Amino acid sequence: MGVRECRTRKVNPASADKDGQVEHLPVLLREAVDLLAPCSGGVYLDGTLGAGGHAEEILKRSAPDGVLVGLDQDAEAVDRCKARLAPYGARVMLRQSNFRDAAGVLSDLGYDAVDGALLDLGVSSFHLRTPERGFSFRLEGPLDMRMDRSRPQTAADLIHTLSRQELAKLLREYGEEPRAGAIAKAVEKAKARGPITTTIQLAEIISSVFPPYPPRRIHPATKTFQALRIAVNDELGALRDGIDDLLRLLKPGGRIAVITFHSLEDRIVKQTFVAAAKGCICPPRLPLCGCGRKPGITVLTKRSVVPADKELERNPAARSARLRAARKV
Repeated sequence: MGVRECRTRKVNPASADKDGQVEHLPVLLREAVDLLAPCSGGVYLDGTLGAGGHAEEILKRSAPDGVLVGLDQDAEAVDRCKARLAPYGARVMLRQSNFRDAAGVLSDLGYDAVDGALLDLGVSSFHLRTPERGFSFRLEGPLDMRMDRSRPQTAADLIHTLSRQELAKLLREYGEEPRAGAIAKAVEKAKARGPITTTIQLAEIISSVFPPYPPRRIHPATKTFQALRIAVNDELGALRDGIDDLLRLLKPGGRIAVITFHSLEDRIVKQTFVAAAKGCICPPRLPLCGCGRKPGITVLTKRSVVPADKELERNPAARSARLRAARKV
C-alpha cells in the first residue's frame, strides 16, 4: 500500500527550552519535512534524533495517529528527546541505536516497513557545546569524539594507534585536508614527547603547521577533527549500510530525506540515489532489455536543497547543509 499525499504547513523552526531560550535550530526543517510529506496513520523513522526538532515536526504533521520511531546512537540525545516528545505519548517510540541497525529495531517493534525515513547527519550543537564529549577544538576536554560512549576507541586511542602514514591517509580521505602529511608529522613528533589527550592540545599541534597569516575562514583544526570524528564513529560506513537498508524498508510510495554536512556524505547519498533510480543497465547495442532491471526510486531533488538566506542569518552553522530526497517506486 502506497503512502498518501497530504498538504504541508509552515512552523517555527526553532526549538526552545522551558524558559523560551532557543537551544537548537534544526537545519532545513521545513524543506526536509515537506519532502518527507508525513500524513496521519503513517509510520516514520527519524534515524538521527539529535535534539528532536525534526522528530517533533513529523509528529505534528502526522497527527492525530502517525507513529514516529526515533533512533540515536547517543544515549544522552535519546534521554533529552524522551522529555521533549513525551506529550505525544504512545505515538513515539525511542531507542538508542545507530540508524544502520534500523531494520532490527523496527522488527522488534513489530514493523517491517515505514512510510518515511529522515537522516540529519553530522555532529550536533549539543556535542560541540559539551567539552567533556571532546568534539570541539575550541573547548578544553578529553580527546573523545564518540557519539556512542560505549564504543571502545576514542579519538585519543586512534591518534596513538595510527602510524604517521596511516594518519596522513585518514586526514586526506576523511578530512580532505591538503596539509595531511605535515599535520601527521607534527602529531608524530608530539607523541614522542608524551601522550596527546585533550582537544586543545591537539588543536595547538595542528595550528603549529599553519602560518599565522593570512586570516582563515575556518579554524586550522576543522578538517582534522572532522576526519577523526568520522573514523571514531565509522560514519561513512554507517551511512553506506544504513541508506541501502532504509531504501529497502520504505513502503511503495514511501519517502526518504537525508541532510548532509560535507561532500563525502553528500557524494554517498547522491550516488546511492542515482544507482537506485536507474532502470535498464543493458549495453546500448542490445535492441531489447535483457536485464529486466526497474528503477527502485524516483529522485525528488534534481539538485541538493541548501538553506535559504534567512535560515543562514539565524543559524550560520547550517551553511554547509545539503538535502536530498527520493520516493520509492
